[in-house]
Amino acid sequence: MSEFRERAKEAEGVMREVFPETPLLKNDHLSDRFGATIYLKREDLSPVRSYKLRGAFNAMRKQLAQELFVCASAGNHAQGVAYMCRHFGKRGVIFMPVTTPQQKIQKTRMFGGEFIEIRLVGDYFDSCLKAAQEFCQKEKGYFLSPFDDEDVIEGQASVGVEIERQLGKVPDHLIIPVGGGGLSAGLLSYFSNECLYTFVEPSGGACLKAALEAGEPTDLAKVNTFADGAAVARIGERPFAKLQGVGLANVLTIHEDRLCQTIIEMLNVEGIVLEPAGALALDALQDLGGAIAGRTVVCVTSGGNFDFERLPEVKERAQRSAGQKKYLILRMPQRPGALKDFLSLLGPEDDIARFEYLKKSARNFGSVLIGIESPNPANFQRLFGLFNEHGFTYTDITNDETLAEFVV
Repeated sequence: MSEFRERAKEAEGVMREVFPETPLLKNDHLSDRFGATIYLKREDLSPVRSYKLRGAFNAMRKQLAQELFVCASAGNHAQGVAYMCRHFGKRGVIFMPVTTPQQKIQKTRMFGGEFIEIRLVGDYFDSCLKAAQEFCQKEKGYFLSPFDDEDVIEGQASVGVEIERQLGKVPDHLIIPVGGGGLSAGLLSYFSNECLYTFVEPSGGACLKAALEAGEPTDLAKVNTFADGAAVARIGERPFAKLQGVGLANVLTIHEDRLCQTIIEMLNVEGIVLEPAGALALDALQDLGGAIAGRTVVCVTSGGNFDFERLPEVKERAQRSAGQKKYLILRMPQRPGALKDFLSLLGPEDDIARFEYLKKSARNFGSVLIGIESPNPANFQRLFGLFNEHGFTYTDITNDETLAEFVV
């Protein structure tokens, strides 16, 4: 047994004094759909609804002589550190991006109570991280990295210890979400080459892919914070040292809109509440296809800290990704009966979700923003054909992210 495996097993054993293991549950819905035996490692059911509790515990237990712990987090690591500050009776100062969902901020405050202070700094994680490190150096605290720390990586590897024990063997295929790389580095170090891996990132935060392409950790020019639990601009140096040999073929990027389809599906079909980053591993199943057929597959559902105020946005993104909702800029003739003529073209399943005059582009025409929903994407082909046939000029802006950001 490798030294790393021994340390991970030791860490997992000590954790049981603080919180129970998370379940490994076979999912019949996904198993039937993909022709494999699919298990979910439910890290969303930990006391802080993410795996981040593990790394925070393992790092803090080795530094109990410290009086001040400092961290930067988009939410889940913050909750883990807050939980452990209260458990160990230590003072913590937690830096979080201003864009962090309120649900995660409130839960962090609840877990830490009087032992923690929360500071909201920066729009993105990386500017928040810089502020936290500067504060930590000034105040001579101990910085708890969310992923770029050997003790944190070791703690996250306890997920693998539990998977192996609960399954009774090593899985054939392990699907792991990637943010800063702590979890994926821990699991890869624990299982080594005993199984196949797929590492999954949101397309707006694909820092592992960028690092593999560059041969070293590199900063992303832009980060989409929708999947905030995995929206990291630069993978950690220590995690990348363990992940640099995984190969681009084993890394998938998932568009945030498609990710929303999986969130909605798991909520409606299975009653499982997942945050965007927590759904990454499940969403990747559809890209693997026959590669997992007949195999034992474990998907790590890394977090369930979902703010239900975001549900309308998630539904909207899911519909757009599924082709069930379109946004158009329509050139509407300014004449009596024009609107009636337009409405007569809609089919029995087509529904207008938004209708707004933007401005008059000419004396005889006006620009209209229109949102149309239809359960069958094929209905739009019929509808657009009728628009062309009847002389209605339109521009489909559904997938034009820049334009849609301003008008939708």
